[in-house]
Amino acid sequence: MTDTELIVDLHGQLIETLNDFWGAVSEPCGLPEWFGRNLDAWSDTIETRGISEVIDSHDSLTVHVDRQGLFDGNRLEANVLADTFDGEQNRLVIHALA
Repeated sequence: MTDTELIVDLHGQLIETLNDFWGAVSEPCGLPEWFGRNLDAWSDTIETRGISEVIDSHDSLTVHVDRQGLFDGNRLEANVLADTFDGEQNRLVIHALA
């Protein structure tokens, strides 16, 4: 069986808040309407699985964002969010703006 990766490319989207992040990943990650929109719910979704059929149908998840807004390097919320990604099965890639 081949490893499959779900890539969520949020380049070009200004994400100022965690709420903006939840809105941006909801559709491509297949998050259900009842998804908790908080860090504990996100951690359960990507680590434990069993919440999103889309994420569960892939071996790994990579989310690409730009280094701006929430991810400008100075926000505690972004650091805590980044810590929910294990760097192996689930990765958050923060790209410098060109």
